[in-house]
Amino acid sequence: MLAQIVLFDGFDPLDVVAPYEVLFAGGVLADGALTVELVSAEGARDVPSGTGPLSLRATGVLDPARADLIVVPGASGRLGERDGAGTGDGAGASVDSALGVDSALGDPASSDTIPAILARTLDTGLPSLLKEACARPGLTVATVCGGSMILAMAGLLAGRHATTHHLGLDGLTAAGAVAVDARVVDDGDLVTGAGVTSGLDLGLYLLERELGPRIALGIERLFAYERRGTVWHHTGLAPASHV
Repeated sequence: MLAQIVLFDGFDPLDVVAPYEVLFAGGVLADGALTVELVSAEGARDVPSGTGPLSLRATGVLDPARADLIVVPGASGRLGERDGAGTGDGAGASVDSALGVDSALGDPASSDTIPAILARTLDTGLPSLLKEACARPGLTVATVCGGSMILAMAGLLAGRHATTHHLGLDGLTAAGAVAVDARVVDDGDLVTGAGVTSGLDLGLYLLERELGPRIALGIERLFAYERRGTVWHHTGLAPASHV
């Protein structure tokens, strides 16, 4: 099994490193059943993160024809104005305004805001590669934090259950997704994680789902970390409205 973790300019390092370490260690524990690559839409290059001078090396190109699992991180930067996106009614609100992109991009001094960094990925080859990935049977696309926003802005989450950082849930709704306030959401071939540290929980859940609970538990013991939260599935009884 091949997992590719995507790098783009301004990515959040923890969104990348947490699932990378979990998946890599799981592959070692499973005697090579899983390998992990860092990739970019452009191919091999040094990719600057949004956290100071830190960069990571993409060793190849994102290739939906090869990958079995693709993980998309969010961005690291300043929070940007939200333009009233927190109202929650979504009436007449554009996706850009819900994400705070309008104000972030309107001011050149705000180009280091998280919404602006995420929006700039739309001008790269990443959206078309993600569209190809989402359309390929048998391939799972996973996201951490604002990674689901990239898919949402590319029009790839309409009608899908997904989560993101709690500040971005209104943006997911505005993009047509069914936003779920949970730490990890499993919607079949789409698995999404919430805030940055959820990358650990996402990685451990993917290990359990793909390689089995014994491998996932082995990595929990190795990392001295127990997976947090209940993984949300669109199954079972819905909570009563008064709860």
